[in-house]
Amino acid sequence: MMEYGDVAYCGLYCGLCSTKTRLPEQAAALRKTLARDGWEDYGEYVVPGFGAFWEGLGKLVAFGEQCPGCRGGCGNPNCGIRKCAVERGVELCPLCTDFPCGHIDALARRYPNLIADGVRLAAIGIEAWLLEQKERRSTGYCYCDTRFPARPGGSSP
Repeated sequence: MMEYGDVAYCGLYCGLCSTKTRLPEQAAALRKTLARDGWEDYGEYVVPGFGAFWEGLGKLVAFGEQCPGCRGGCGNPNCGIRKCAVERGVELCPLCTDFPCGHIDALARRYPNLIADGVRLAAIGIEAWLLEQKERRSTGYCYCDTRFPARPGGSSP
């Protein structure tokens, strides 16, 4: 059986999420700069609450490797897409006969590549699709490059 750990039920590839890529890299760079400049020792005297910030940066650095992914609980615990896929026994929404459904359509309003990527996954298979996504990642692309912000008062799928 194929391991889908790096692919969310909806069809987003975790390797293109800034939580696993850019944020840990940038947090590590900021932590390195702050440590070089001595903030680890005196930051709390200059900025009250710095200790919690420092700890948070450390957690962001580690999160890239520790993120459990969608299947491990990352993201909204009440995600309708995850609940639907689990109830239907569907490993990947793009492989569902109802793809794209209302849940996917709603998420695609934020992630404009989602449906086209899902159609591509279904057409070429997961192994070839994962190779394409890894190549995409090697270019520096992240979903946040094309993602639209959530609308105020809107809810996630």
